[in-house]
Amino acid sequence: MATLVAFHAHPDDEALLTGGTLARAAAEGHRVVIVVATDSMVAADEGQPRRMAELRASAQVLGAHRVEHLGYADSGHGPVLYPDPPDRQRFARADVEEAAGRLAELLREENADLLLSYDVNGGYRHRDHIKVHVVGKRAAELAGGVRVLEATMPRDLVVRVSTVIRKLRLPFRYDPEDLATAYSPSSAITHRIPVRQFAAQKQAALAMHRSQVYGSGRMSAIMRVLVRVPSGVFGLLFGYEWFIEES
Repeated sequence: MATLVAFHAHPDDEALLTGGTLARAAAEGHRVVIVVATDSMVAADEGQPRRMAELRASAQVLGAHRVEHLGYADSGHGPVLYPDPPDRQRFARADVEEAAGRLAELLREENADLLLSYDVNGGYRHRDHIKVHVVGKRAAELAGGVRVLEATMPRDLVVRVSTVIRKLRLPFRYDPEDLATAYSPSSAITHRIPVRQFAAQKQAALAMHRSQVYGSGRMSAIMRVLVRVPSGVFGLLFGYEWFIEES
């Protein structure tokens, strides 16, 4: 049996991007470890313990064996990079070698066989997601002998889904020009993992992130839709997860 380490930017990313794969790996007897770079807290007065507790609840649903936080703060997804909070550094400002060293230490401790990270675009170009790509790649080099699969989605599928969302008048705003360069072209994807059998676990894991599901903003609106659709429909929408393995 192998040990899989899933490296994510924020709590809830583990369910959104790789929940089916993690649940499948755990069900097949592999050791699954989830590592987040940040606690997803942007403002200093937000509650770190709550987001991490939600992550642990999600991990339990997915069957993961361990959850770790690298110790950085969320960098936000707007034009402004906020000052660092008093107790830690924002991930976007983290030194790559230092952050990669923290992750590499965990990879060596776990004797990891596989690291899941993000594609070069960081999916939708969130600065923390892009940093995950860079740090994850370097950590695998430092640890040695760790295979890397980068989570992504087919760009053409993202565009089609956004068109459906617009026609349904769901509360999701997007820039078509941004979508045209988000995630990855289908030609770059090397692995398509069937996970429909584990879609119910993925949906239940998403529901554990209650602060996001019942929060404000466009991402919360999307998550509310995802956790409320019938499980059969959810399985049709999220029957696969996609990865890139660089040659």
